[in-house]
Amino acid sequence: MNRLRQLEKFGQSVWLDNLSRALLRTGGLKKLINEDGVKGVTSNPSIFEKSIGHSDDYDDAIAGLLKHGSPDAGAIFRALAVKDIQDAADTLRGVYDATGAADGFVSMEVSPYIAMDTEATIAEARSLWHAVGRDNLMIKVPATKAGIPAIEVLIGEGINVNITLLFARDMYEAVANAYLNGLEALARKRDLKKIASVASFFVSRIDTLADKEIEAKLKAAQGEDAARLKNLLGKTAIANAKLAYEQYKHLFSGTRWDALASKGARPQRLLWASTSTKNKAYRDVMYVETLIGPDTVNTIPPETLDAFRDHGEAASTLETNVAEAKQILADLEREGISLDRITDELVEDGVAKFAEAADKLYGAIAAKREKILGSRLVQMSQSLGDAKSDVDAAIAEWTHDGKIRALWAKDKLLWTNADEDKWLGWLDIVERELADPHAFEEFASWVKREGVTDVVLLGMGGSSLGAEVFTECFGPQSGAPKLHVLDSTDPDQIRALESAVNIERTLFIVSSKSGSTLEPNILKDYFHSKSHRFVAITDPGSSLEKAAKKEDFSHVFLGDPAIGGRYSVLSKFGLIPAAAMGLDVKRLLSSTQDMIASCSELTPPEKNPGVKLGIALGVLAAKHGRDKVTIGASKTLSSVGLWLEQLIAESTGKQGKGLIPIDNEPLAKPDVYGNDRVFVHLSLKGETEADGLATLEKSGQPVIRLALDNVYQLGQLFFLSEIAVAVAGAVIGINPFDQPDVEASKIETRKLTDQYEHDGELPEEKPAARFDSVLVFARGKNAEALSGANSLADALRAHLKSLSPGDYFAFLAFIDHNKKHEAMLQSMRTRIRDVKKVATCAEFGPRFLHSTGQAYKGGPNSGVFITITANPVQDVDVPGRKFSFGVVEKAQAAGDFAVLSERGRRCLRIHLDNADAGLEQFNAALEAALK
Repeated sequence: MNRLRQLEKFGQSVWLDNLSRALLRTGGLKKLINEDGVKGVTSNPSIFEKSIGHSDDYDDAIAGLLKHGSPDAGAIFRALAVKDIQDAADTLRGVYDATGAADGFVSMEVSPYIAMDTEATIAEARSLWHAVGRDNLMIKVPATKAGIPAIEVLIGEGINVNITLLFARDMYEAVANAYLNGLEALARKRDLKKIASVASFFVSRIDTLADKEIEAKLKAAQGEDAARLKNLLGKTAIANAKLAYEQYKHLFSGTRWDALASKGARPQRLLWASTSTKNKAYRDVMYVETLIGPDTVNTIPPETLDAFRDHGEAASTLETNVAEAKQILADLEREGISLDRITDELVEDGVAKFAEAADKLYGAIAAKREKILGSRLVQMSQSLGDAKSDVDAAIAEWTHDGKIRALWAKDKLLWTNADEDKWLGWLDIVERELADPHAFEEFASWVKREGVTDVVLLGMGGSSLGAEVFTECFGPQSGAPKLHVLDSTDPDQIRALESAVNIERTLFIVSSKSGSTLEPNILKDYFHSKSHRFVAITDPGSSLEKAAKKEDFSHVFLGDPAIGGRYSVLSKFGLIPAAAMGLDVKRLLSSTQDMIASCSELTPPEKNPGVKLGIALGVLAAKHGRDKVTIGASKTLSSVGLWLEQLIAESTGKQGKGLIPIDNEPLAKPDVYGNDRVFVHLSLKGETEADGLATLEKSGQPVIRLALDNVYQLGQLFFLSEIAVAVAGAVIGINPFDQPDVEASKIETRKLTDQYEHDGELPEEKPAARFDSVLVFARGKNAEALSGANSLADALRAHLKSLSPGDYFAFLAFIDHNKKHEAMLQSMRTRIRDVKKVATCAEFGPRFLHSTGQAYKGGPNSGVFITITANPVQDVDVPGRKFSFGVVEKAQAAGDFAVLSERGRRCLRIHLDNADAGLEQFNAALEAALK
């Protein structure tokens, strides 16, 4: 007779500790049922990791799931596992029916990540029970303190439960009582004939730890002591199991049990798990042969199943030598080896091992998913030089500690335990916006019906930069109006915009989350005096919402107060302008879902592009001093750096820490750069990467490449970057969702504009030096450095002398942002970079105040600044105010300069009589200073 079938004679069921699609597809499970009498199947993350991750049996199914959506690794696993469990349950249904629902079960485990969370365990168990939809399913719940109440609730709801990771007899008693309590609750609703449970006692792992301690003591033991210790080897686990069975017989007898049995209840069978032999010195079927007894289950892995079929001996062994088992455990205790400590450690270790297996499982699925999606995803590669080992260590830490799950759970402890949990609405905004994609289509149709030829967005920072990237990267769309972004108070820039559009056929979008931002409000006032075709994007209850309703705006779109401005591009603040200019918003968001799924909470850091990028940036800055994130891009994507600048600088630059974005700085030879850089390059399919990037990589500079297949993957790039910066903030140790130093400049500006409203003039500023028509303003030590300067070149030379390795230089220009001025600043910053060998920035105000200004004032004190102001060619009045736009711009420059000076930054302000001629004069002086 088949040796495995002989176990039935002694009342023991054989379950298979394995499951795979191949086993089901080839009829292997059916054969084991028919020939070996297998009556059940168990699964766990480790089993699924082997079957899914180490074969191609599931690849077609994964491809099918991805063909019609963007499921993440967790959703893919759920779909694959549920199908396998259903098929296994159907295969075992004959056993289930033949035994009257006493056997024929398939077990599926709740996530090991929630082993310490009762409510989450209950919720997932219910979800799995309904998803599988088979009576002969058992939900595996770990025997943790959190698992005990979950067992009672689930049994009370009629859900079969397999209690796993059970080692200690004290915990077993709690498990059995939870089962009994659940049965009593269920008995008040229905009969108990079709509810079942097993308590999975893990066996061999106990001997692994106990033997280790015994062998350690043997090294110092001699004579009888050594003999006594040797007698204990390989016996702890079996002794523990036999005494657990004695408990079982006691717990499932007596008046309480008889009352339940009379209603059809079945005892909760003990199941022996982990029955493969880990120590090769022991008989390979030891944990099967020694634990055979009535009303028990042995869940056996395939290799042990084969071994027992070949040479196992079946006999009633479970109830023999019980006195000897008690003696073994007493001797163990006398030797100072605590079984309680061992079992406590095994529970903790078991949860951790299953979590590690789950990480590997989800990582394997993520890798298959990425391969199948191919160019549907933004592709990332990293070359990290000597920082790789530190980045790998951080990735391992994030994996072990489950930090990405903490991020998605909006756990503020991941950062500084301030208010970070209130600012994570961007994590699911795409899903929410996709719930009503027709809103964007209807708005776009309205814009066309209105005969609009131009759309002008009036906003600052996060309310405008994403829209500007859309219009720069996509360009004008056929049959749709052209989108312009005005985020300046410079009078010349305002007049240039006004002359570029037909006011009568222009739609103005006022975009401001708070509704109280100065620049969009006064720009609204200015253009509202000329046109009444207005739309507002703002947060609920803002002053802008009230004004828009009062002034009869055509539309008011409301954002999410749980999303900060720089994280709002995939919300109404970026999508309404995108719809207005004719973009396919649904396509943009649907593409973005592919990346969101890649960055999901169940995708481990090694395979999670957003987390991987964020860890790299954080570690490079915090441990290697590479805090200058140098952004380059192929032609079409060249404007993306405008948006990235704000996201990076405003999120991380605070408390004297942070990443300094270096955008649009042309690449140079390796000898120009120090050890403070990381290069991030964006490329679009069909466009070449920047010359010299490969050379920099070969020289040891860290290089990170992000490649887009098409422009509609911008949404993916946005989300990837948002996750990365949030993660980098956690690595650096700051709150990436506040901007404490941005407000400082606003306050100073408000003081100056209020004074102008009151007095009709700004406070008089006394320059530190005057060279012809050029005024130089400086304070404190910055002013002292100018002593003895006889020319503008001398002043610039003295100021730039303070630049040291690891510093950066920035132009802060409050002038018309036109191509000529931009080219001049680019030329000058490049010259400074080449001579001083430091990172350089060229920023236009006031836009940078809502962007990089945070890092310049609150980040590392490694910046050297020159603010440039100039008299406008022609000022523009602000309706209803005493001050003009020119006054506002001057106040903004003065206010920001005052804050930089107060924060001990190395800064000068250069005032030019005229921007065009003045920049030529400044350039000549700079050239002389650098020589």
